[in-house]
Amino acid sequence: MQSFPPPRRRRLFALPWLLAGLPLRAQPGEPVRVSQHISTPDPQLTYVRRVVELALNRAGSRLEIRPIELDMAQGRSLIELAAGHSHIDLMWTVTDREREASGLLPVRIPIDRGLMGWRLLLVRRSELAQWQRVRGLDDLRRRLAGQGHDWPDTTILRANGLQVGTSSGYEALFRMLAAGRIDYFPRSILEIDAELAGGRRPELAIAPNLMLHYPAAAYLFVSPARPDLAEALRIGLEAAVADGSFQRLHHEFYGAVLKAHPVSPGQVLRLSNPLLPAETPLRRRELWLQPGETG
Repeated sequence: MQSFPPPRRRRLFALPWLLAGLPLRAQPGEPVRVSQHISTPDPQLTYVRRVVELALNRAGSRLEIRPIELDMAQGRSLIELAAGHSHIDLMWTVTDREREASGLLPVRIPIDRGLMGWRLLLVRRSELAQWQRVRGLDDLRRRLAGQGHDWPDTTILRANGLQVGTSSGYEALFRMLAAGRIDYFPRSILEIDAELAGGRRPELAIAPNLMLHYPAAAYLFVSPARPDLAEALRIGLEAAVADGSFQRLHHEFYGAVLKAHPVSPGQVLRLSNPLLPAETPLRRRELWLQPGETG
């Protein structure tokens, strides 16, 4: 799934002591190593760090967070993290069955509160009037979505009978949409404003009063070399959910986004997610937001 941020080819930058050949595997009690992207800053990184800080605080942990300058494709980062010899100790990404079976330690609290499954539709501005007539999935199935060829979103959309055109490049999908090679590009409610900010892509706009929704959970995934960290995060996040501080932190960062994109439940097209692991805590109502809610 596109996950935080979309896949791109990147070079790896490591700190000098890493290049010197010192061990990459952290030991219990050592600082929590979190990536700090160099060429493409992650707009959610500040929130993720606040979540980690909150969880460690609620768990009574004295572990410190240490930023690591790292720029690596997400797929490669996950593989190295699962192998237990990564430059970092945890990642934030959307869960699926493959990731949970890879050896990573998932902390099963959706720190996005499910918002990665709230998808607004980026379309050509000249066709906004046509999109006002879309009322259901049957209407959408006549149109072609755009997605990354290896994004789990592609599998989800196709499993629900939607047509999908793919590209290996994230930026290429915006060009494909502008050129008419695809009809719409579903983007997370957490991503779309940044992608249109500053008058970028003026030929594109958000389809009015329409949202795709499928169950999705963004977790903290921890290296198997750090079970101590995974347990501290689990205990701390559970405590933060129980006392409401987790929900308040999420609202602090994303309350404005939810208010900026109000969609009534009747205008939400609901999809199933065949990639969602059975262990996902969907019945824990306090962990999730539903379209139409603001926090």
